[in-house]
Amino acid sequence: MNEYQKFLAHKAQLGSNDGFKPIVMPSFLFNFQQALVEWAIHKGRGAIFADCGMGKTPMQLVWAENVVRKTNKPVLILTPLAVAQQTCREAKKFDIEAHVSQDGTVHPGINIVNYERLHYFDQSVFAGAVCDESAILKSFDGARRQEITEFMRRMRYRLLCTATPSPNEYIELGTSSEALGYLGYMDMLSRFFKNDQGNSIKAHIIRHKGKSFRALDEGAKWRFKGHAEGPFWKWVCSWARAIRKPSDLGFDDGAFILPPLIERQHMVDAQSLPDGTLFALPAVGLQEQREERRRTIQERCEKAASLVNKTGRPATVWCSLNDEGNLLEKLIPDCVQVSGADSDDAKEVKFLAFVDGSARVLVTKEKIGAWGLNFQHCAHSVSFPTHSFEGYYQGIRRFWRFGQKNPVRSDIVATEGEKNVLDNLQRKSKAADKMFAGLIAYMNEAQGVDRSVKFTKKEEFPSWL
Repeated sequence: MNEYQKFLAHKAQLGSNDGFKPIVMPSFLFNFQQALVEWAIHKGRGAIFADCGMGKTPMQLVWAENVVRKTNKPVLILTPLAVAQQTCREAKKFDIEAHVSQDGTVHPGINIVNYERLHYFDQSVFAGAVCDESAILKSFDGARRQEITEFMRRMRYRLLCTATPSPNEYIELGTSSEALGYLGYMDMLSRFFKNDQGNSIKAHIIRHKGKSFRALDEGAKWRFKGHAEGPFWKWVCSWARAIRKPSDLGFDDGAFILPPLIERQHMVDAQSLPDGTLFALPAVGLQEQREERRRTIQERCEKAASLVNKTGRPATVWCSLNDEGNLLEKLIPDCVQVSGADSDDAKEVKFLAFVDGSARVLVTKEKIGAWGLNFQHCAHSVSFPTHSFEGYYQGIRRFWRFGQKNPVRSDIVATEGEKNVLDNLQRKSKAADKMFAGLIAYMNEAQGVDRSVKFTKKEEFPSWL
């Protein structure tokens, strides 16, 4: 390689391998999971974009166990609220030693903690860290996200695990790269993208615990520079692997072929109409859509309650407003509501009550309960439409995932005024499929995987099945 080629390779910002050869690879992992874990261990600092139900929890546990054995130091797994106990249960099932620690106590081996309690821990104690459901980081304010990035900055071993990145959420990929110690998200934007206001990146300063951080101003819409899309996805594939089904890596889909997903829309008539109108019209703009949502709370909640009350089976109702949650709690007698006003401990108790079956119906917001939790005992979801396709998708995938034995039913309750919101959800669904298909294609090209054949590797069931 001549000097100019070396210069170009450096400018490409492709991540190098800073890991090691796997020390242990348990038989309970599926073959495709083993392939992803081996790559992540060799990589040292990487991301696994594995769709919901593809086994991110056992993969991150095995990755963490390898780092513990390599360094003889503890590893910290960060999870969304209530997922820490679930991860600990999984560790016990697979005979991996792990401990939930909520007060800063560090146990030998693997420690699991909610994101909200990170401030109790000293970064220098740990050899590595895992961010479970790392896409949730963008839901935190800039200070919290920077706190997590700063916590991991000096660690040699880092792993991010999440499902499909949101369609067109390029900043999310940039913050993931920055958390792993690769290209920062502002540098990523200036290298690969332009915005509608030119190509200047405006930022503001935020302060957190005496430290100052730069945060990107919201509102700009980003698009690829000319001919930058290919190099961008090649760069992403240098530090991330993506998979929606085993065949994406050349394995047979086998047990990961899911039961049917039945999606139904229920249009309810609003008892009152906006001033100056004779019949219902689609709301235009966010302000009109918010007004429509608040004006029709009673009708929509009554319909949602009727859908879950008549079945007698477990169900989850996803709401967006506090008033919706409170009314649903009154209309559904055997439900438990997890609200933002609950303490972290109370939320965890209520989630576990639903998982254990002591509460038949769960009422909560997608931003509270749609990440990380497994609800395979439930096969019925009721929701009200929002513009967040990721929230809707994550909510459905709490049930429609590996281990689900029954067809999953998704009921969307809306009014005629919310037609534009429903259309936007469908548009984002198509955009997400296109983005992920592109990511898989670039990943396979980088690995030399031939996708002209259906699959190239025989699936073997792990020992625990």
